[in-house]
Amino acid sequence: MSELIELVHLTKSYDKNYNAVNDLTLTIPRGRIIGLLGPNGSGKTTLIKMLNGLLVPTHGEIRINGYEPGPETKAHVAYLPDRNYLSGNRKVRWILEYFADFYEDFSMEKALAMLGSLGINPSMNMNTLSKGTKEKVQLILVMSRQADLYLLDEPIAGVDPAARDYILRTIINNYHPEATVLLSTHLIGDIENVLDEVIFLRNGQLLLYTSVDNIREQHGKSVDAYFREVFAC
Repeated sequence: MSELIELVHLTKSYDKNYNAVNDLTLTIPRGRIIGLLGPNGSGKTTLIKMLNGLLVPTHGEIRINGYEPGPETKAHVAYLPDRNYLSGNRKVRWILEYFADFYEDFSMEKALAMLGSLGINPSMNMNTLSKGTKEKVQLILVMSRQADLYLLDEPIAGVDPAARDYILRTIINNYHPEATVLLSTHLIGDIENVLDEVIFLRNGQLLLYTSVDNIREQHGKSVDAYFREVFAC
């Protein structure tokens, strides 16, 4: 089955007057790096949380590998939230071991290699790390899994350009060809060279789903420039 994600009339309502995701029907294949793009309030984070099983749809259906979000999908979905969740006095190595116990597809070897490339000592306590280093550790935890779907919510927000380059290289080099990466960001110009396809959302509705090459060929513009034109940024 080439389809990884199937969304059918997906809707998430927070109250009777507001649909964060509104009647979204979409099929996403395997083996893609896809930018999930839209202005604030377009429904990106809500969609990612529903795919990860953190929010329950009001209406419609989600299928990942043919299953609704739940135990069957959590074993195959790696999620990076848009906020730091690593804190306290735990050592980095303890967190790696926790992930290795929790996820069968977690590679300790890969995680230690990525930490080593950044000069992060696994014996360090999380509360001694800078905000940017914590974010890199979080990404390493996610990309050390052999998942089918990687959900990355603003993975390069708030980090310096060198760190962005490292994060993008980490994403490209550590997901397998049959997996799909769904990446939400406002920094389109920094990531568009790694994207295969883009999804534009507006007010929780699908505005566009196409390849990056198609935008460049049909409109003669970068994804960033076309996004700004569409949303008049």
